Amino acid sequence: MKPDDSVLLELQRATHATLHTIGTELAGLGLTAAEINALANLADGRARTMSELAAAVGTRPSTLTSVLDRLERRGLVVRGKRPGDRRAVSVELTPDGQDAARTVARTFTGLERRALAGLPPGAVDGFRAVLRALAEAGR
Repeated sequence: MKPDDSVLLELQRATHATLHTIGTELAGLGLTAAEINALANLADGRARTMSELAAAVGTRPSTLTSVLDRLERRGLVVRGKRPGDRRAVSVELTPDGQDAARTVARTFTGLERRALAGLPPGAVDGFRAVLRALAEAGR
């Protein structure tokens, strides 16, 4: 297989370009890519357990802990006990975190609209199917 034929290499190039664009557009927030990812996954305002959030961002809970430590120090998230389950740690946005998450969500939406505007109908659904297959193969 030639490098130009590799879906994974194309995905890696697209990911690098996307992260660069997002990083540039959100530079004023002073967040890392991992912090942006966590905020994006909390942008709907719903509290998550550590395990739910780790699965959503695609990392282990132990790795997510340091990301959340930084976000908590900046006053963007709070962690606490989940009602009805003393063992589960709940993560939710603070008011400042909600503002930052809205900014992240607007940036994601804008980039996605620009990138996908010229694609034929069904292309995005096919792309999602490919992404799910790659994610499943990596488990």
